[in-house]
Amino acid sequence: MSWTIIGTWRMALEGIEKAAELLSNGESSGNAVEVAIKMVEDFPYYKSVGYGGLPNENGEVELDAAYMDGNTLSIGAVAGIKDFKNPISIARRLSEEKFNSFLVGQGAEEYAHKNGFERMNMLTDRAIIHYKNRLKETVNKGLSPYDGHDTVGMVALDLDNSMASGTSTSGLFMKKRGRVGDSPLSGSGFYVDSNIGGATATGLGEDIMKGCISYEIVRLMKEGYSPQEAADKAVLELNNLLISRRKKAGDISVVCINNKGEFGVATNIEGFSFVVATEKLPPTVYTCSVEDDKTIYEIATEEWMNDYIKTRTAPLKLK
Repeated sequence: MSWTIIGTWRMALEGIEKAAELLSNGESSGNAVEVAIKMVEDFPYYKSVGYGGLPNENGEVELDAAYMDGNTLSIGAVAGIKDFKNPISIARRLSEEKFNSFLVGQGAEEYAHKNGFERMNMLTDRAIIHYKNRLKETVNKGLSPYDGHDTVGMVALDLDNSMASGTSTSGLFMKKRGRVGDSPLSGSGFYVDSNIGGATATGLGEDIMKGCISYEIVRLMKEGYSPQEAADKAVLELNNLLISRRKKAGDISVVCINNKGEFGVATNIEGFSFVVATEKLPPTVYTCSVEDDKTIYEIATEEWMNDYIKTRTAPLKLK
């Protein structure tokens, strides 16, 4: 018996450190994923998830999250929910419902309130400064307002060979009110089957949704591909399909594990990072590059790690 947990982006590190402790002590994959993602949601300096997440074009923080149980295939999700802390926990509770397991907007908020979830203003002063600065840059420099769409997604395997997956995001920065990306959508932003494996995606949701890439990776693993082979194949094929049909492909990055605890990662961008921990590997951050249509990764340097935190916690001023 062994355990593994993997998550998108460096921001997953602290949560995965805690999840690794839980998994090594026999906790369930579901608990590990929820606890780990909650830690990302609660950290105000991660501007694409939870508290401190960047707002839509109306200055509102709308959050999306999802949870999937790999044993039962139960799924719970929320989209466009406002003013509630830890949407991953709301999504997990919804996964226990036989019906009405994916709720959006006001309906999600009513459910959260009735079930005792903590109400909280998720818009921080720091996020407001980010918003106002980007608004000025958009107007004055002609830059795209759609900057910042880094979903945290995780997949875990526990000592009982059970698997779970979860996602959480504030979505595309300065998105239209009500916009929903791939993150809460089963098969696109996440998918997990304890008999096979699981995957989760991050990037431009509008393009990720065109390929149902998380399900595709699990399907490929079922056919016998290793996690790394499945991840590389799925990302390359979707990237090439989008370019052939639309002349352009947005950011697509994925992480996955199979039910043996082996992991894979693939991306079509430079600069993607991920975190993985296993029974034999302490929580470790890797940075990725792409060479000859294959994803290459290496352990993040101390300089890279220090710069990451320094950049994200640096004081902000209105420009």
